[in-house]
Amino acid sequence: MKTNGKWQGVVVPMVTPVTREGRLDEAGVEPMVEFLVGAGVDGLFVLGTTGEGAAVSREDAVRLVRRTAACVRGRVPVYAGLGDAPEPERDAGTAFLEAGACVLVARPPTGLPAEALSDWTERLLGAVEGPLVLYNIPTVSGVSVPLDLLERWMGHPRLTGIKDSENDPDRLRALLARFGGRPDFSVFVGVGALMAAGLRLGADGIVPSVANLIPEVCVEMWAAARRGDWARVDACAQRALEVAALYQNGRTLGESLAALKAALAVRGLCGPWVLPPLLPMNAAEIEAVRATMQSLQLLG
Repeated sequence: MKTNGKWQGVVVPMVTPVTREGRLDEAGVEPMVEFLVGAGVDGLFVLGTTGEGAAVSREDAVRLVRRTAACVRGRVPVYAGLGDAPEPERDAGTAFLEAGACVLVARPPTGLPAEALSDWTERLLGAVEGPLVLYNIPTVSGVSVPLDLLERWMGHPRLTGIKDSENDPDRLRALLARFGGRPDFSVFVGVGALMAAGLRLGADGIVPSVANLIPEVCVEMWAAARRGDWARVDACAQRALEVAALYQNGRTLGESLAALKAALAVRGLCGPWVLPPLLPMNAAEIEAVRATMQSLQLLG
């Protein structure tokens, strides 16, 4: 959602429905979109880390953006990740915008030296042709986007915000103290454990992977923050962490994505299939996920 010139609210990093053969499951996009938009979320982010964006082929990526936008029908904005591109991709960004994306999201490519970040950002901002959110996720890219770099590019007509997924509460406080409240720049919190704190500090929104499963809880967390009901924010945040543990605890990132897909499959929202090099859960593992979901009262 864009309010008063700013992107805000609960933006869901939507999983990418795929077939057993590893191609985009176009028919599976609509149930996910309707489930999430129907719950009142403020945006859908496709081709992010949770969406296995780096593993989606260019052809399927454009098809996914187009299909998502068609299913959304203008009800919420579609954010599209540019993936692990070693060079800023004008063509990819343009194709996504033409396919219906409203905002582009870009993270530093994996292995980019810290000293090359400034040049990469300059070339990226010169290449894209629409609003851009920088994506800070050092656990994937291997590099943290410095706040001084953000300061340098603050006010650029293409730079509209940051999704910060660095699990560092001190950095989050510094980020929001420095850039929170600006009329032209949005700060989204991407770490579940920091979302309640980030909202207290004035974050413009949250990007919770758990919203794929419980979007209504995340929407209520955002609504409670807007009205200053911090007890309710904390309760929603605790529930979100409980459910996120279902697929995250004791697992690598790749394993957690497969477990999230399995949980969504149990709910009938998409298939359990993931893209190589990830491996889907087997039948016994899916049944274990089902049992945990039952204990969490996620099944009717």
